[in-house]
Order: sequence, then structure tokens, then C-alpha cells
Amino acid sequence: MSGRSYPTTPDGRYFLVAGRLWRSTNPAIPEERRHRLVAELMDARRAVKEAKRGNGDLGAARKAVDAAKVALGERGPVWWDDGTPDLNRHLAKNTPYAEWATSLKS
Repeated sequence: MSGRSYPTTPDGRYFLVAGRLWRSTNPAIPEERRHRLVAELMDARRAVKEAKRGNGDLGAARKAVDAAKVALGERGPVWWDDGTPDLNRHLAKNTPYAEWATSLKS
């Protein structure tokens, strides 16, 4: 996220950007593996950018982004096991995190 720091929900499952929840990386991933996966994600994002300029296969680049995000736990099956539903990409105001998100504006 280009070095920016976004508020993270108290349970660490999401971070908040412009009122929307985005699933955080699985904190159980070992640091070395997480760094490798983040590097793969950044490479894949650059490949998407290049493919949009006509240099490469856009479909393959997008699949690589998705694969890295799934491996990081940001997409695909949730990384928590308490049965709480995934609220990725939901507006915080429409979720159980509404009060928390509103408190950030104070």
C-alpha cells in the first residue's frame, strides 16, 4: 500500500480505506514467507501495469496477483476459524465494525 498506514480493526482482520474494509494478511504466515509473497504480489502488479500498456498477458498477470493475494490470506478462504463471515470490501458502516469506524473520525 505504498508505505501508507491504515487503521486496522481491533481483531486485526481488516484495515480501513475510504470507509471500506479490506482483509489483512494472515498474521500466522512466517515473516520470511510473507516477504516473499509480498514481493511476488508487487511483481504481479507491475506485470498488470505493463500488460495494460500492451506488454504482456493481462489475464496471466491478474491471475498472478490473485494467487499472491490468496497465499497471503487477503482473498480466498478466511484465515480465522471462529465462523465469523468474511466482510472483505464491505463498507464498514454496514458491518459490526461500524461503531469502531465511526470512532476513528473523532
